[in-house]
Amino acid sequence: MNYELQQIQAFLKVAELESFQAAAQSLNLSQPALSRRIKKLESILGTPLLARTTRSVSLTTVGRDFFPQAKRLVDEFDHALFNIRALAENRIGQITLACIPTAAFYFLPAVIREYNARYPNIRIRLLDLSANDGLGAVLSGEAEFGINMLSGHHPDIVFTPLVVEPFVLVCRHDHPLAAHGSVTWSELSEHKLIGVGKMSGNRMLLDHELSSLTQRPSWFYEVQHLSTSLGMVEAGLGVAAVPRLSMPDQEHPLLVQRPLVEPLVKRTLGMVRRRDSALSPAAERFVETLLKHWDKGGIEGGTGPINL
Repeated sequence: MNYELQQIQAFLKVAELESFQAAAQSLNLSQPALSRRIKKLESILGTPLLARTTRSVSLTTVGRDFFPQAKRLVDEFDHALFNIRALAENRIGQITLACIPTAAFYFLPAVIREYNARYPNIRIRLLDLSANDGLGAVLSGEAEFGINMLSGHHPDIVFTPLVVEPFVLVCRHDHPLAAHGSVTWSELSEHKLIGVGKMSGNRMLLDHELSSLTQRPSWFYEVQHLSTSLGMVEAGLGVAAVPRLSMPDQEHPLLVQRPLVEPLVKRTLGMVRRRDSALSPAAERFVETLLKHWDKGGIEGGTGPINL
């Protein structure tokens, strides 16, 4: 039906005020213009909505049935406009981001805290996923953007680097390697090494970087999450090679970390988003907060922004 919202608003105002003259004044219209809107709406619906006499205006039977539906339609339209305006002004809404667990645990909370202080009514849905699953969530549209590793290039993904961090050795303070100033990767072949699964982005990066070593470390234990490997190190089951950000910024009562060298292996963390998709206003503000927080050194364990 080719009706206009103004026609329905005109009908509602006449029905509420029971007067064409009063309704025309309220809508800042002439009475002929108001009458034309009502007649056109009645023509579209194929039935009279108002019974007119020289002294009064009343609703027809159809008009009485139509009135609550028309009012609900206008109210829902007004509510939708309010919500869209609120979304554009970052007063309400929801953003979804996919983040590797390391970043989700250690530096995103500070960013979220600052963002919530500025935009308290915007909900945040955080998907703490592996690098591969997180990238898939961004590509599928389940997440607007993500924090992930740079591991190859995807034609549909834009990667904005944030930090380069080295892998470090983690062991108990009473472990023999704790007395070393640094540890070579070859030395780890003599110890039980706790590693993450073969499909992990960290594991694939390490396997690639260490492939040229003649004496490569072998993974004695295999887990799915870095936090699990740290727990096993605490229990004295072995040692682990983890990214620097996975270690607490403060001194740990049981664990120590030592630089891993020969070779020095690093990973690059950054933001990922779909190349052909614009971020929502709320997500844009979150990204701005993240970059601002990073630039001023507010992210624990970070080494500042980088350029590739």
